Amino acid sequence: MSKPDRFEVPSATLEAPHRAEFEVHKSRFIAWISRCAAPDEAQRLLQQARRAHPDARHHCLAFVAGPPGEQVAIGFSDDGEPGGTAGRPMYQVLEGSGLGQIGCVVIRYFGGIKLGTGGLARAYSRAVQLGLEALPTATFVTREPLRLLVDFGDEHAARQWCEARGALVAAVEYRADGALLQLDWPSSEPTDLDALSLLLRVPPQRIPA
Repeated sequence: MSKPDRFEVPSATLEAPHRAEFEVHKSRFIAWISRCAAPDEAQRLLQQARRAHPDARHHCLAFVAGPPGEQVAIGFSDDGEPGGTAGRPMYQVLEGSGLGQIGCVVIRYFGGIKLGTGGLARAYSRAVQLGLEALPTATFVTREPLRLLVDFGDEHAARQWCEARGALVAAVEYRADGALLQLDWPSSEPTDLDALSLLLRVPPQRIPA
């Protein structure tokens, strides 16, 4: 199955994760959610949660460090809770959210009353669901590098044409033979340079990376 060219991801960052919490039978559950584009970023989120809540009994993790439906860059852990009662239920909520590049840590302060395996699974799932309810998101667009050499007098028109198609100008290098536009081009957008050539005085050149 091909990966999507664009999908929703959390706007919350590792530096400022989105938070939600609730209490059940005196146990306090706190969810931290942020964008995690790689497994090591999910581990960073976990370490930050542990530093912020060193007295909590458990810090359970789940993440999907790729597009929705990712099957490789995923993971979850129960951190001492009975197997299958924390990380997996958390992951299942993330998997069903339709979001990509997402990591979540649920911090539990034990309240002295055991919840049972079913109660734990429901509580950890609920913590993630609460975190997702008001989670701000942004659209992530898969991009590829594209380098175009244009005449100095055509630079402005070329920029406008590229940006109208969703491209981002990462850098511009001014050379003796023109302006080299280094672009982050949307993977889903065809690069029809013939159409661009009609707008410019000098045809653009595609320069290999």
